[in-house]
Amino acid sequence: MNRILGCLVLALTASIARAAPAFPDAVDKAVQAVLRATGARGLAVAVIEPGKPPFIRTWGERNAAGAKLEPHTIMYGASLTKTVFAYLVAQLASEGKLELDRPLADYLAKPLPDYGNLPAYGKWGDLRGDERWRRVTARMVLTHSTGFANFAFVEPDGKLRIHFDPGSRYAYSGEGIMLLQFALEQGLELDVGAELQRRVFDRFGMRDTSLRWRPDFARNLADGWTIDGKPEPHDERSRVRAAGSMDTTIMDMARFAAALVDGEVLGKAAHDDMLRPQLPITTRSQFPTLQAEAPQAARIAGLSAGLGLVTFTGPQGPGFFKGGHNDSTGNMLVCLRVQRRCVVILSNDVRAEPAFSAIVRAALGDTGMPWHWEYGKR
Repeated sequence: MNRILGCLVLALTASIARAAPAFPDAVDKAVQAVLRATGARGLAVAVIEPGKPPFIRTWGERNAAGAKLEPHTIMYGASLTKTVFAYLVAQLASEGKLELDRPLADYLAKPLPDYGNLPAYGKWGDLRGDERWRRVTARMVLTHSTGFANFAFVEPDGKLRIHFDPGSRYAYSGEGIMLLQFALEQGLELDVGAELQRRVFDRFGMRDTSLRWRPDFARNLADGWTIDGKPEPHDERSRVRAAGSMDTTIMDMARFAAALVDGEVLGKAAHDDMLRPQLPITTRSQFPTLQAEAPQAARIAGLSAGLGLVTFTGPQGPGFFKGGHNDSTGNMLVCLRVQRRCVVILSNDVRAEPAFSAIVRAALGDTGMPWHWEYGKR
C-alpha cells in the first residue's frame, strides 16, 4: 500500500470509529472520503440486513467518457466467482451428486495427467510423475489446499506442480478451482455455466450475472482504472471459468449475499459446512500464495478457510469474507454470521481497494476483519 494513501485511510477509519453518523449516512460519508483519498473513479456498495430491503448505492463513473455508474451497471466479479461456484458445489454435495471428501480422480475416466495440457482448464500433463494429484478432493479445492500455485503461469518455468501435500495447508489457487470445474464437467458431465445459471442466478433473481459474456451487457458496462489511473476496457470473457469469469452487478451481488448468509436452498448442514472454519490459515498474508508459514505467534487467531471463502472471529462473533482483484478491479464481500449482515463492495477502480476497511466499518462497525492479511502483500 502506498504509504501516504495508507495514512489517509487510517485517519479516515479512525474518524469514522470516533463519530459515525447514523447508517446509511455513515456509508455515504465513508465512500465520499474514500473517493477523495484514493482518486478512485467508481464504486458500488450493498448492505444486507435481515428483514430489510438491501441498501444499494453507486458513486462515480463507469467509463472514461464519464457515464454514471449505476446499480444495474455490469461490473467484473473477479474472484467473487469462486464463492458463487462454491455455493453450487455445496448444493451438489447436499444432493449427494458429489462427495466433498472423495478424490476428484475417482470421477474421471482416466488418470488426470493423461488429459494433457488443456487451455480451457489446466496443464494437467505437467503433473505426470507426482502421484499426489490422486489425493485432491473438492474440499481441498474449496479450502485452497491443493498445493498448486495460484496459476501455473507464475511458476518460473510455467509448469503446474504440487508444492505441498494436498490438504495440509492453505495457499490460494485458481488452478485448484479449475480442476474442480474440470472434474464436474468431465466426470459428472455437468455444464458449470448452465448449472450456475439455473441453480444460482435464476433462482436468486440475478438477471444480469453470467460467467460468459453476453452482448446485452454492452448497454451499461463498466470499464476499469488501474493503480496508475489509466482506463482499461472491460474484458469480454467468452469462456466459463469458475476461478473468475463472472460479470455481475451490485444489485445481483446483493441478492447473492442475502442468499449466502441465510443458506437459501442449501439446508442447514450444507450451509454450516460451507461457513465453518475448516483449515487454519498459517501465513502472514494472502499473497504471495506460496509464502512460508508464519511462526505460531505471528498467525492470526481464528483465521481459517471455509468453502470458497475465509472465516474469522472478531468482536461481533464469527464472520466470513471473500475478495476479488485484478489490475483494474477491487471487490469485497464481508459478512457477520450471527447477525446475518453483509457488505458487498464492487469497484471498477483498483485504487479504491486499500480503503475498503473504512466502508465496512461504517456499515457493520468493528468486525475484526483481517485487512492486513488480505491486502498485506501482492
